[in-house]
Amino acid sequence: MSASLAIWRGRVQWGAILGLIALIALCLAWELWWAPLRAGGSVLMLKAVPLLLPLPGLLKGRRYTYQWCSMFILLWFIEGVMRGWSDSGISQWLALGEIALSVWIFVMVVLYARWTRPSLEQAAP
Repeated sequence: MSASLAIWRGRVQWGAILGLIALIALCLAWELWWAPLRAGGSVLMLKAVPLLLPLPGLLKGRRYTYQWCSMFILLWFIEGVMRGWSDSGISQWLALGEIALSVWIFVMVVLYARWTRPSLEQAAP
């Protein structure tokens, strides 16, 4: 594997990890403080809990985790689109942030999975 590919792979890995942590923080802050559905917080904050599932695999660089995370993260993209369309005010802006973060994570995990293909590593001089 070339040195430049290894550098980019590391950057993409940390891009996915930091994006996931930012999405967890956004989901919690959104539903607890910034724009909860009910005063005092909303049960929707629990949508951040499943985001913890891929975190250990992403930290360890497991290719399989990156592969299934590419489909898993689309649930938050869909939720962001739905709330971006139906909500108004700050909640709509937070939904746009959720969309942006989920697209960012999707791109990062797909790139990592692509750049860690066994055929790619064997073909590199």
